[in-house]
Amino acid sequence: MSCTNATLSPKGGPRLPGKPGDPEFDAAYNAAHSTKKAPASGTLQSILNGFQESTDWHDLADRTQSDYIKLIKVIEQKFGTFPLSALADQRTKGVFLAWRDERALKSRRQADYGWQVLARIISWAKDRGLVVANPCEKGGRTYRTTRNEFVWSDADEAAFLASADEHLHLPLILALWTGQRQGDLLRLAWMQYDGHYIRLKQGKTKINVTIPVGAPLKAMLDPLRQKSGNVLVNSYGDPWTSDGFRSSWGKACRAAGIFNVTFNDLRGTAVTRLALAGCTEAEIATITGHTLREVRSILDSNYLKRDVALAESAIRKLEARTKSPN
Repeated sequence: MSCTNATLSPKGGPRLPGKPGDPEFDAAYNAAHSTKKAPASGTLQSILNGFQESTDWHDLADRTQSDYIKLIKVIEQKFGTFPLSALADQRTKGVFLAWRDERALKSRRQADYGWQVLARIISWAKDRGLVVANPCEKGGRTYRTTRNEFVWSDADEAAFLASADEHLHLPLILALWTGQRQGDLLRLAWMQYDGHYIRLKQGKTKINVTIPVGAPLKAMLDPLRQKSGNVLVNSYGDPWTSDGFRSSWGKACRAAGIFNVTFNDLRGTAVTRLALAGCTEAEIATITGHTLREVRSILDSNYLKRDVALAESAIRKLEARTKSPN
């Protein structure tokens, strides 16, 4: 059955002239499709799109972009047609908070993350004069717990090394002796290690760090050293995918009887161990890439307050300073 003129139309749009393949049909379809996709001027959708075309967006790590896209889609469905002129209205914050609180009934973390993404995009627009107010600037959090207090103990480390497959040993030691994020370590290439230092640019912060390689880590790296390729590979010798690594790591932890800490907790553990070794906050930040404030927050939250070795050291110092009675 042939198609006649003016019988086809894009879903929800006007009828189009001609048949598919005809110049007039193609031109009309492209025009209709473009009109349908273009965000209405002055709506939240316009700055959601603009942010994703900006240098701020391209500076984000691939994983962060992926996470943002999922939340931007949620925001589009809920607030895509929301007028930018209404952002200055005092009632708008209440509207956005109600959306966040509704999402918090399912997941407080995701509710806070969605709020964070919305706040960042509106902040980007405000800095460029596209909006006059950001009602999400001070929304607070619904999820308050951090993992700063979760650190790997010496017993956890020993149990993992005794139980896990050998190709998972290096990720553990590498994380403990560098304090870097999982994504940066999975991307680490042999060319970034010169036998003395590891040099990398952190994917999340874009900070360049130069890390002197400690003897235990060097003893593991040098026998495996190659001219090219990734430092961390799976049992087949292939670079890890993020999902593949998380799955294998989780299984190895469960097999070792380790349930209360994750790979991400190794970063805070590295900070803690450096502090216990007598390193200053500035020295720690130089290695891990944290800010001084972040280092202090980690140390203030974790078990340094309860570590018996520190308490013993403090009393010994006090004893040495106190004059013995005659």
